[in-house]
Amino acid sequence: MQVTSDIPKLAPRPIDGHKGDFGKVCVIAGSVGMTGAAALAGRSALRAGAGLVRIATAKSALPIVASIEPSYTTIPLPEDSAGRISAKAVNTILEIISDNDCFAFGPGVGTSADLRSVVEVLLEQQNLRLLIDGDGLNNLSKIKNWPDSLKAKLILTPHPGEIKRLWAGLFRDPLPSDRQIQATQLAMQTKSIVVLKGAGTVVTDGEKIYVNKTGNPGMATAGSGDVLTGVITALVGQGMSDFEAAVLGVYIHGLAGDIAAEKTGRVSLIATDIIDALPKAFMQS
Repeated sequence: MQVTSDIPKLAPRPIDGHKGDFGKVCVIAGSVGMTGAAALAGRSALRAGAGLVRIATAKSALPIVASIEPSYTTIPLPEDSAGRISAKAVNTILEIISDNDCFAFGPGVGTSADLRSVVEVLLEQQNLRLLIDGDGLNNLSKIKNWPDSLKAKLILTPHPGEIKRLWAGLFRDPLPSDRQIQATQLAMQTKSIVVLKGAGTVVTDGEKIYVNKTGNPGMATAGSGDVLTGVITALVGQGMSDFEAAVLGVYIHGLAGDIAAEKTGRVSLIATDIIDALPKAFMQS
């Protein structure tokens, strides 16, 4: 196992660059009652430098998501009776894959059989660069033997509860207590980049491992993970490798949290404070 402390850097932007050069990112997120998750992921992707950000969300949730931030565009998806993305959305999602450099799936989508079918289709897309977070992971954990049909290039970003559910579906042995072992074995089993969130977030591809040093307890607040989703996805869209994007993403996310905490204090820190601190974090990195 190769332990690294190196923090990757984005390449300088060319003077003649245009928005299409800096990543076309699509975030599949949100449902009725969970519109904030989609908006947070989209806003953070913009602040992390993505040139174009699209939010694909349940049709009824779209007006609220669109009203929160004018700088991303939105795509309405068919929904079920509970306002969650339905299996009928698969055709729309397949149509937009070629228009985007990378995807994120999961923040605020909820869980259902329909959503599991959407995840299964995404997993089967050859070389699709895909980050799965939040409810996306909860749906994934209920799909049997999913690594067997995996063709996409995955980044998984579980918190401790989510990795426990993923583990139960993939391993016979109990979940180890050591977080680095948890993340490494999951990465090796799924051939994915794993970002195990928490104090000292662990990033690994199964061979290299990075343990993050930035961040603070004030970041244990609703929506913080959605912000991280947006940041990492934006970095992937800008051409970084999945591992480098994950390492830089967790570093910048934690640094932004530290900058925000200096202003608000840890108790009052909320997810939008982290987004607001991203510009300063990028300038300091």
